[in-house]
Amino acid sequence: MSAEDNLLKLVEAEGPDDQDYLLQEQVGFILRKAHQRHVSIFAGRIGDLTPPQFAALAKLRDVGETSQNQLGTMIAMDAATVKGVIDRLKARGLVELSKHEVDKRRLLVNLTPDGRAAIERLIPLAREITQETLAPLTSKEIATFMKLLAKLA
Repeated sequence: MSAEDNLLKLVEAEGPDDQDYLLQEQVGFILRKAHQRHVSIFAGRIGDLTPPQFAALAKLRDVGETSQNQLGTMIAMDAATVKGVIDRLKARGLVELSKHEVDKRRLLVNLTPDGRAAIERLIPLAREITQETLAPLTSKEIATFMKLLAKLA
């Protein structure tokens, strides 16, 4: 049994202590600190886009044209937030909006050629950002961590 396995068993055995509440041991606090670290790494590598803007471009790269609301659902953003993200990307010429042929109230969003070029250029950086974020972990820890995070999401 490796030292990592022993540490994981120790953490599992300890469990939460009902007697004490220490902020630095709470899941929300630890997740927020990890998120802050990731966002800092992201900003250092991709300074001209926010993570939500990047997410929108990356998902559009994957799925192609889709409705603004569907895009929001796919990238875990509410309608108001995704609208702001799309408006800023449109102002930069990275996405374009069009009306649905049948339902004229429905807005469709798609990458422009500049948007497609930008996201293709940024994907390798995004992979590096992920690697740097997870760098303190071993490959086995990364697999376990990602599996556990997915269960919480």
